[in-house]
Amino acid sequence: MTTTAKPQYPDESKDGEFVRQDDAFRAWVRADGGGEYPVARGRYHLYVSLACPWAHRTIVMRKLKGLEEAIGMTVVDPVRDELGWKFTFEPDPINGFTYLSQAYRKTDPAYRARVTVPVLWDKVTSRIVSNSDDDILRMFETEFDAVAKHNDIDYYPAEHREEIDALNAEIYDKINNGVYRAGFATAQSAYERAAREVFEALDGLDQRLASRRYLFGSAPVETDWRLFVTLVRFDAVYYGHFKCNVRRVVDYPNLWGYTRDLYHFRGAGQTVDVGQIKTHYYFTHEEINPSRIVPIGPSIDWDEPHGRERLG
Repeated sequence: MTTTAKPQYPDESKDGEFVRQDDAFRAWVRADGGGEYPVARGRYHLYVSLACPWAHRTIVMRKLKGLEEAIGMTVVDPVRDELGWKFTFEPDPINGFTYLSQAYRKTDPAYRARVTVPVLWDKVTSRIVSNSDDDILRMFETEFDAVAKHNDIDYYPAEHREEIDALNAEIYDKINNGVYRAGFATAQSAYERAAREVFEALDGLDQRLASRRYLFGSAPVETDWRLFVTLVRFDAVYYGHFKCNVRRVVDYPNLWGYTRDLYHFRGAGQTVDVGQIKTHYYFTHEEINPSRIVPIGPSIDWDEPHGRERLG
């Protein structure tokens, strides 16, 4: 009797659980000038995918803080092939790389792990500063004020930092990464455990947002944007492609209005490209969608009034 080998995911554990790879480069750009990487206009460049939610976090914060002129950005192709992320959607204007893997190997010639986005590149030392979306997001929030156009909102306020960090961790585990744990699970029990946690967490957040406009009150903080990048992808890819199909975001009375509210906050919606999102997930994840057919739906009206103003 012949058997067909089960597809192996890069981060799969033996019991069918999806376990994400750790970030390899975690240096820090500092506003006080300490360390190897001081803040400087034009020194750093961001390599991203518009499809990837982890990269999207950094794109949104770059937009919200008004860092577009201070930090350049190049977008990789939404389709990741067997060689990884490639520069066919936009050419790389900094190094002329054809694949993002070249940035990793230039930084560390011995690097052999999976290549991920986002990447913050230093043009002075010609190396990666960080490939941690958590760190890059936090640096954009707290370290680049000297070159940012918009500093009137503190997305990591000191009085809420402990609470923000705690809710960040919960949302990451159960929602941001939870949809991946469901979608990339290779055992029924692992899938069901992850998928149920996704909806338990979404149900709780929908209740939380019934009495407050954003997660911590009348203004969005870092946690809101971490959640936003998953919510804007949910109905288009996670509901069907990752089998998180108990409810859609549009079925939640508070989460759906909240998502549209954030979408229209200071041009955040301009960073959302649903076409590239769907192309990446449905075409790249051949082990989940072997036909590579990209669905034409869903139809989402981002301009439908959200009504969240009543909460503050």
